[in-house]
Amino acid sequence: MVFSHVPVMLHECIDGLAIRPDGIYVDGTAGGAGHSSVIASHLGENGRLISIDRDPDAVAVATERLSRYSMAQVVKNNYSNMREVLDNLGIDKVDGILLDLGVSSYQLDEESRGFSYHADAPLDMRMEKEGISASDIVNTYSQQELAKIIFEYGEEKFSRRIAENIVKAREISPLETTLQLADIIRQSVPQKARRDKNPCKKTFQAIRIAVNGEFEHLSKGLDEAFYSLKTGGRLAVITFHSLEDRLVKQRFAGWCRGCICPPDFPQCVCGHKPQGVLINRKPIEADEKELKENKRSRSAKLRIIERGAE
Repeated sequence: MVFSHVPVMLHECIDGLAIRPDGIYVDGTAGGAGHSSVIASHLGENGRLISIDRDPDAVAVATERLSRYSMAQVVKNNYSNMREVLDNLGIDKVDGILLDLGVSSYQLDEESRGFSYHADAPLDMRMEKEGISASDIVNTYSQQELAKIIFEYGEEKFSRRIAENIVKAREISPLETTLQLADIIRQSVPQKARRDKNPCKKTFQAIRIAVNGEFEHLSKGLDEAFYSLKTGGRLAVITFHSLEDRLVKQRFAGWCRGCICPPDFPQCVCGHKPQGVLINRKPIEADEKELKENKRSRSAKLRIIERGAE
């Protein structure tokens, strides 16, 4: 299958990064190199682009698609290890970083990867094709652990019922495929919920997040990215669901906060200065044209922060 992934809010990202031809930039989630290719096209011979991805399929495709840009290189790693990647390349600070979170179109559409609830495939969902899989989680985690994951990572109000039915089903035989899990989810929610929208989305999202440790990587990755920026450098982050966006919003707000003295202090004694400046106070969303052309952009939110003086 061709690795296709339409970059979300491409022009907004490029504009937000304020790319300099001689700057150093990082695409922490290279995917099919959609954003990376355009970033590279804005760089001169003295510029540099480091594209990172944890998915070996993405690394292979990005390497091929960026091969015509001498200033670009692709590294197989997780963006949460960005500081390690940059240190290995002898890079101290960079001018801009992009993180396009979530699952790529290729990962969703490639049935064998097990991310989709629309086609039958092994319960996998591993972005790195190694480590714990979705099958391991649904077949070995306790009912309480499953309910917690589905509720916290999927914001699914029927999480307890879904977890209970997963455990009942696996007592008969292990759950091996995506459609087996999807059928259990559908049977676990009221008929009205099934009519309104596909009831599998939240649970599949939750299990995928747990499989790939997405929030742990995001929390660490945001810190590594922000503190790898030069003064005036920018970090642009695209999120696709409320939990991701909330974490990014809160972290950005923390970096932009000045005085941290208790509110009842008559004057500031902490001397704490803001470390960053928000480029957009409200998240940027896809315009009507993009929404028509790429339905996966409808939940995307772009936030951009600029690093202040150290």
